[in-house]
Amino acid sequence: MRPRIIWENPVTLPQSERRIARIIVEGHVQNVGYRVFVAREAGRLHLAGWVRNRADGSVETLIAGSAAVVDEFLALAARGPATARIDSYRVDEADAHALAEGGGESGFVAAPAA
Repeated sequence: MRPRIIWENPVTLPQSERRIARIIVEGHVQNVGYRVFVAREAGRLHLAGWVRNRADGSVETLIAGSAAVVDEFLALAARGPATARIDSYRVDEADAHALAEGGGESGFVAAPAA
């Protein structure tokens, strides 16, 4: 069973207050607790979305919630845990369809690897 943190569906937030972002992190970020770190911080901040390892060795995160809180999360995710080495960190805006792609519409999940 995948860990799941339940929270309010961010899609119900007014569009002016909502932000959905896709993050791709490259470096030494797999098997070092980066996904656990992301899930813990997303839960602490009551954000929805998902995180997964990618075949190329990077980690992809889709995060959604109020714009101010998503911005706070992005700063944390850019730093990551002490065990990770982040060489590249890219953030793009995303939409509700991307949020549903990994099953994170109403909570935060560790999605299967891509």
